[in-house]
Amino acid sequence: MSNANARRVAANEAMAVCHAIRSSARKLNLVAATIRGKSAEKAVAELTFSKKRIANVVKEVLQSAIANAENNHQLNIDKLFVKEAYTGKGLVMKRMHARGRGRGARVLKPFSKLTIVVAERGE
Repeated sequence: MSNANARRVAANEAMAVCHAIRSSARKLNLVAATIRGKSAEKAVAELTFSKKRIANVVKEVLQSAIANAENNHQLNIDKLFVKEAYTGKGLVMKRMHARGRGRGARVLKPFSKLTIVVAERGE
């Protein structure tokens, strides 16, 4: 098995990544922090009733990680928990906002990346 095809997570883990979330990494991390270490079932419930706009996207990524665990790695979804949930900076769109006296102000529209790793809890 070559290095390019080696698994990045252990045998009892599954992972999902979203590369272009239209939110800053700092705001996204606040939502990711609420699910770290929780069971997958509780994390989905927490995100379902969160008031944060970005929680729906985080929920989709979490559900993708759970589906990957079940379908690709044959893990028991009742024993899954969120092992890691971390964010990183993505691209930044630069836009202009017209100001007084013919000037322009820069508006930065950041994107971020989200990685969620779920693992099967051992006995």
